[in-house]
Amino acid sequence: MKAIIIAQAGGPEVLHSGQRLRPQPADHEVLVRVHAAGVNRPDVLLRQGKYAGNGSVEGLIPGLEVAGTVAECGAAVTRWREGDAVCALLAVGGYAEYVAVDARHCLPVPAGWSFVEAASLPETVFTVWHNVFQRGQLRRGETLLVHGGSSGIGITAIQLAHALGSRVFATAGSDEKCKACHALGAERCINYKTEDFEAVLQAAGGVDVILDMVGGDYIPKNLRLLRDDGRLVFINAMQGAKAEFNALEIMRRRLTITGSTLRPRNADFKAELAAAVEENVWPLLAGGLFKPVIYKVFELEEATAAHQLMESSAHIGKIMLRVI
Repeated sequence: MKAIIIAQAGGPEVLHSGQRLRPQPADHEVLVRVHAAGVNRPDVLLRQGKYAGNGSVEGLIPGLEVAGTVAECGAAVTRWREGDAVCALLAVGGYAEYVAVDARHCLPVPAGWSFVEAASLPETVFTVWHNVFQRGQLRRGETLLVHGGSSGIGITAIQLAHALGSRVFATAGSDEKCKACHALGAERCINYKTEDFEAVLQAAGGVDVILDMVGGDYIPKNLRLLRDDGRLVFINAMQGAKAEFNALEIMRRRLTITGSTLRPRNADFKAELAAAVEENVWPLLAGGLFKPVIYKVFELEEATAAHQLMESSAHIGKIMLRVI
C-alpha cells in the first residue's frame, strides 16, 4: 500500500511517499480502506519528534483520524461488516491507503457526510468532548472561552458548546478568523493581535471554563478571568508550558486546573470515549447542529504541503488529505 512515512524527526520535508505492507487486522480490529485522513497539530509534533516520548519517529506513518470503508474484520469483531462506512480515531498510521484499528474506536460515517467531512471528526470531537465536557464539566448556561477558535479544535468546541446551550467566547488572530468564529456560534471573538482578551472578557463578567492550547503568558490571564469554581483545561502549550500563579488564589476561588493528551491513553479509555461521543455528539450531527469546516483538501502525496499550511496557521478549519 502507499503511505506517507517520516524519514526522521524534522520539518515538513521529512515526509516521504513510500510503500508499506498492508496491515493485517488482529481479532479485535478492522482493516479500513482509507478514503480521507485529517491533518492535525499533533501530527506536526510527532513529525518533529516532540510527541513520541523517548522513541524514534523514523519510519512512522502519521495520522490520527481517518474515514473509509471496512475492508476486513477481525475474528472477534461483531459490530462492523465489510463495506461499512466508518470514521476512526488512531494513535498513528492514518496517512496510508489502509490502516488497522481497534473496532471499538470506529464510529459510523454520519448520514449525508462525505468521507473527507467524516475524517475531520474523530481527533477533534474526541478531544473536545473529553476536555471541555468531561474534564471541564461545561454545563448549559455556563460560559466557555476557546483559544484558537478557528483551529480544528476551536471550530469543534465552539459548535458543540453552542449547540448544548452554553455561551461561547473565542480568540483568534485575524478579523477574518473572528468572523468565522461568530458564524459558528461564538458570541464574541477577540482578535488577540489588536485587543487584550483579558480586559474584554473581564468587562463581560469572566468565564466558567477555558480551553487553552496556547499556554505561556495566557496562563495567568486565564486564571484571572475564571469565575469562582472555574475550570482551566489545557490541551497544548504552544507558547510555553511554564507560568507562575498564586496557589492561595486558586484555593480561595476553588479553581480547577486540568488537561490531557489523547494519543497516549489506552485502548479501553478510547473505546469508552468513543461510546460517549456517539451517544452525545452523533445526534447533534444528525440534527444539523454541527457542520464540517474544511479549509483545504490535499492529495496524499501532498502531505508536506499540508503540514506547511498547518504550521503557517493561515487556515480556518480543517486541513485534509484525500487518500483513495
